[in-house]
Amino acid sequence: MTVLEKPLTKQAEQEAITVSIYNHENKSLWDNFVSNSKNGTFLFYRDYMEYHSDRFIDHSLMFYNKGELIAVLPANQKDGVLYSHAGLTFGGIISDYNMTVKLMLNIFETLKEHCKDQGFSKLIYKAIPAIYHSVPADEDLFALFTLGAEIVGRNVSSSVFLQKRRKFSQKRRTIINKAKRINLTVKRSYDFMGFMDLVQTVVSERYGARPVHSGEEMIMLAERFPENIKLFASFKDEVMLAGCLMYESQNVAHGQYAANSELGRTLGAQDIIIDYLLNNYYVNKKYFDLGTSTLNQGQFLNEGLIGHKESFGASSIVYDFYELPFTE
Repeated sequence: MTVLEKPLTKQAEQEAITVSIYNHENKSLWDNFVSNSKNGTFLFYRDYMEYHSDRFIDHSLMFYNKGELIAVLPANQKDGVLYSHAGLTFGGIISDYNMTVKLMLNIFETLKEHCKDQGFSKLIYKAIPAIYHSVPADEDLFALFTLGAEIVGRNVSSSVFLQKRRKFSQKRRTIINKAKRINLTVKRSYDFMGFMDLVQTVVSERYGARPVHSGEEMIMLAERFPENIKLFASFKDEVMLAGCLMYESQNVAHGQYAANSELGRTLGAQDIIIDYLLNNYYVNKKYFDLGTSTLNQGQFLNEGLIGHKESFGASSIVYDFYELPFTE
């Protein structure tokens, strides 16, 4: 039952929320807050966010209530627009376990006034998907709704709920059994450069594009976050046939990149990696996320790709993009 004693109004009493733009002196404070938040991941540590700082003008924000840090927003600015954050797959407001709806409403009012003062025409906001929350953390979505924000993009991703895994399709089981019979092996690899070269080849041939990360960047990030970024590959006679680059957070093992050589596709080389990760390596995680199958913020669905992911027992979650214009 939902009971509202009175409508929400901007005139309602507000907490004294203040906001400041992040600077490097606040790095430890920022990182410690993310570590103890209810919806943060290692992607929001400054050492990850800033690996491509030359490509973005950072405008990350820190929100305080009575001098205490209560929320942070990874963000960058471009052409009069504030993005949360264009260099990350997702990244809305990160909050601690004491966050309330009223407090979040006040944070967004403060954010709105800050953006107007800075001359931003709008906010593009990429919400953190619920599977990454340690506990429910959708206060920001309600605040966006009350301010009239609109969904302008919705990527669909395929995730497996590991505590209640569904069976692989018959076709997938047949391919995996074939890979096992010919003695393909799966193990953790540290050949990030070789794997990213394979990713580059596949992405270029299939989509005429380039991967977001270079091999050098992935080596650097894996060295910074060895417990969060891991490469698993399948081999035949010590030759890498396929690989899956995983991003690990508290609840989610996320497939950041997957690539299969031409020979690997005929032998089930990638399928056997996913089988190993789902049924052996990540059994104590909550979700295994195989990633999105859409382009142009959800305007194009790759039906073959999402069908392949669903054959591993995955079902859908969405990665939403909101637009909040700032008008008088």
